[in-house]
Amino acid sequence: MRVYRAFLEAEALAKWLPPHGFTCRVERLEARVGGTFRMAFSNFATGHSHGFGGQYLELEPGQRLRYTDRFDDPNLPGEMAVTITLSQVLCGTELAIEQSGIPDAIPVEMCYLGWQESLTQLAALVEPEIPSE
Repeated sequence: MRVYRAFLEAEALAKWLPPHGFTCRVERLEARVGGTFRMAFSNFATGHSHGFGGQYLELEPGQRLRYTDRFDDPNLPGEMAVTITLSQVLCGTELAIEQSGIPDAIPVEMCYLGWQESLTQLAALVEPEIPSE
């Protein structure tokens, strides 16, 4: 359930989602079907920022998230669809990501690499077993 929560809690999302060298500001996150989110990634070295947002279409706790995603930049037109599927396995959670509608200006390989960086950071957030006080 921690992995699922990490997709829907603003503080957690800001910590793991931005790729290396970027910070994240979550401006809005309404974690419900029909709710919207809005955030921006900023390049820490240059300060250049790009905003994006979307709408939650499907939320099945611990199992699945489906949402739209759209960049503010007019050079990156269109709406992407993202589906995250979670499965409990013996040693944790298996995660599958399907992303469609990627703007032509973004090489698919860059999306793949970006997700790899983000998922490494997600693992660092959700895997530790920290005892409560």
